[in-house]
Amino acid sequence: MHKSLSRRLFLQGATAAFSAATVGGLASSASAKEIVRPTPLYGPPPGVAKLNANENPYGPSPAALKAMMEASQKGAYYVYDSVMRLKTMIAERHGLTPDHVTLGSGSSAGLAAAAIAAAQKGNILGPDLFWDTTSRVVEMQKIGEIKRLPKLESLAIDLDAMYGAIDDSISMVQVTNPNNPTGMLIDPVAMRNFCIKASKKCTVLADEAYNELTDNSDANTVIPLIKDGHDIIVARTFSKIYGLAGMRVGYLIAQPEKIAEMERYGLGWYGLNQAGLAAAIACYEDHKFMDYCRSKVKEARDMVSAAVKENGLTALPSVTNFMFVNLGDLNAETFREEMAKENVLIRGIYRDYTNWSRVSMGYIEDVQKYTSALPKVLHRMS
Repeated sequence: MHKSLSRRLFLQGATAAFSAATVGGLASSASAKEIVRPTPLYGPPPGVAKLNANENPYGPSPAALKAMMEASQKGAYYVYDSVMRLKTMIAERHGLTPDHVTLGSGSSAGLAAAAIAAAQKGNILGPDLFWDTTSRVVEMQKIGEIKRLPKLESLAIDLDAMYGAIDDSISMVQVTNPNNPTGMLIDPVAMRNFCIKASKKCTVLADEAYNELTDNSDANTVIPLIKDGHDIIVARTFSKIYGLAGMRVGYLIAQPEKIAEMERYGLGWYGLNQAGLAAAIACYEDHKFMDYCRSKVKEARDMVSAAVKENGLTALPSVTNFMFVNLGDLNAETFREEMAKENVLIRGIYRDYTNWSRVSMGYIEDVQKYTSALPKVLHRMS
């Protein structure tokens, strides 16, 4: 049903675009050649398993596709009304007000703004390994530092050590939960208790990009602590379970004064588009679609887990749409290059974790390409 609707909507759009070009006298032989391409305009080429960016290829949902098509016809108008509608939906879902919510281009825009705002007062504290791309903006701009906890052999986040490391130099502590690239989830009671006591010393940023992929998203979020008045920021995105990575819609939830502070350091909703917002609005409460995606992700994880074990490797326990695989003595970047030769795209080395390799859960047939290529590549590298 999903693929059928996607194909139908695409063909309708493509036909309309081609007809308009013809009527306007723009369908020259040169432009006609540009329309027919050997590879798709968007997404990976045919035969390539793209498992390197934690994307959900099962999205956008049918409801989101329909909404995008309708919204694109109103692309002449700015998005303020759509912004307010989505902010209100998110706020009402959590018993908050729209002033507790800010939207941005994916969660990345908000996370970067949070980091820059925090850097005005001190440094950012995080585990040794977490998704730090947005936080590193403060180091690139030389306005702050990221202080990291020592490595743990388990690669888990030590909340007690993190709390102990909060001193007067720290303005914000950042926890990605579930963590990326490890895929591991922090015990919800431990996370809640940490956030309550740590937020008395500094701002706590909980990056929950993969929250909806867990079995119980409501139990694993700290958003209720914001309603209780704690100095906590929660980042969410429509890029993961909703399958809208290319549409760039995300949000932060925090105290209204914190939202206003962070909005000084970013474009906010000015960087959003009508189609992306329409898709987000249409699928925000689409639980049937999310349940389907979770089931496909679990199916893929089971396949990777079995293949990893069969080939003498291990992987961390993941609750997300990716897994972190221990290659033993092998180099993860070399492994990435060798898998690419098999038309399987995965991630290489993170920081100095040279033997750890991250693979995303994509279409089942693409995950099968990974599991089939795994023994061949390991044999070549051994």
